[in-house]
Amino acid sequence: MTHRTRARSRICPDCDGFASAAVTLGGRDRRGHLRTITAHCPACHGTGTTARPAARQAVSV
Repeated sequence: MTHRTRARSRICPDCDGFASAAVTLGGRDRRGHLRTITAHCPACHGTGTTARPAARQAVSV
């Protein structure tokens, strides 16, 4: 019995699949926690994948 597999999603070439990163702003707040922001990849918007290109259609002349 064969199992159907989902098509592999394409990894974003700009971030290599690591779409989000926590960046420290330096210093700590009053409670002693590091101040950080989350930076997302601008190409994939934080998903780590890109859309598959559309299938090419043959053009007859």
